[in-house]
Amino acid sequence: MNDNPLVTLAHAANDWHFRTLTADVVHDTRRAVLDWFASMLPGCAEGPSVALSRALVSGRGTGRAVAYVDGACGSARHAALLNGTASHTVEFDDIFRDGGYHPGSPTISAALAVAQAEGASAEAFHRAVIGGYEVGCRIAMALQPSHYRNWHITATVGTLGAAVSTAMLKGCDATGIGHAIAIASSFAGGHQENLQGQGGTKPMHCGHAAEAGVLAGLAAAEGLTGSLDSLHARHGYAAATSDSTGNWQAGLAGLGDWTPISRMTFKNHGCCGHIFPSLDGLRAAQEKCPFGPDDVARIDIQGYGPTVAICDRMDVNSARDARFSLQYCVAALLYTGGVRLAAFSPDTLARADLRAFMAKVTVSEDPEISALYPARRQARLRITLTTGEVIDHFQPTRKGDPDDPLTDADLFEKYDELTAGVLDPQGAADLRKLIMQSNDLPGRVALTISRRSAA
Repeated sequence: MNDNPLVTLAHAANDWHFRTLTADVVHDTRRAVLDWFASMLPGCAEGPSVALSRALVSGRGTGRAVAYVDGACGSARHAALLNGTASHTVEFDDIFRDGGYHPGSPTISAALAVAQAEGASAEAFHRAVIGGYEVGCRIAMALQPSHYRNWHITATVGTLGAAVSTAMLKGCDATGIGHAIAIASSFAGGHQENLQGQGGTKPMHCGHAAEAGVLAGLAAAEGLTGSLDSLHARHGYAAATSDSTGNWQAGLAGLGDWTPISRMTFKNHGCCGHIFPSLDGLRAAQEKCPFGPDDVARIDIQGYGPTVAICDRMDVNSARDARFSLQYCVAALLYTGGVRLAAFSPDTLARADLRAFMAKVTVSEDPEISALYPARRQARLRITLTTGEVIDHFQPTRKGDPDDPLTDADLFEKYDELTAGVLDPQGAADLRKLIMQSNDLPGRVALTISRRSAA
């Protein structure tokens, strides 16, 4: 293994040009692509991607890459930007738990756009996605947890994952992939205020990461270079955005033995992933002792740092705010039975009973739970009923994580629900079959969506 982590990771990505693809890894990749479409398509009907498609119409360019918000073809950069933005809008995109990172939004957005532009095969597309996940997820592990204090890691590291996928699809070898990573490290940005604060910028972080990664990959493919010390040098990316020059021992652990795309979390709820353990714990508590919202006097929740820093939120003025409010999501689960798209509809957001319940929920940090973050996402709940009875529950996992995964049936149910507002039932079924079974994917996906879309 090379002492330079960038070079090591570039060689690891390059290996995915040639490595045997096991049936399990291919299936895991197909699951990731299906989940990306499930998360992306609702973002084509609402949110920043819709406005961006109008604002950037003159810059669409020519090409075969599809921007699904309007179904039109154009350049890979244009499609990656719009699709990346759409895929992060409703907060259903995948998670690499150990890095606190959403790889799918930037990486698949870039890879699919470039694969369509290049006329690439399904196998080449899959290999590029796997390679992009490999590099991005491992860099995320090396930067965390300090990187997340000020930086939105999907906006930052996502740029590097997207660059790797692009470079692979352009036929770059390890040297070219390394330069794509180096170039992308100068484009990688996105701070926490635009994640936690007001405004609609957060989904654009992922769109920008996808587009900037495509730019870096295309540049490297034409011979442009960057410093191959960009990740670990004294003035490199890790030093600039975390507390050290990178924990590369953690980031590179198991390289060659396992690949991140086979350790993904697929979201079971349509909100911030830091809220999931509390929602899963609440459901488990209801199974032990059935109760409804009218039976509850208060709910005290303890979690890890970001549970409090990001999700202890009583000021909810929009669906975006609600997706980051633990209080709102707990109330929504109790009153509506789920935290999917319907939980953030205008009618649900306006419910006075649900809003009043939010004041019954308190959020605090548990040092023991925090010490296990990000490798474990846990919560403690104390539910006090109006009768005086107290239900204590410790939630050791969250549904969808590798140790408590969504089955294919669970994933298909999620996909069917999220695509229902954009595709007709036959179109959704055709697309699912194409993603999960076809060996002729990128171009045919473009045709399937443009013909079937109801948007």
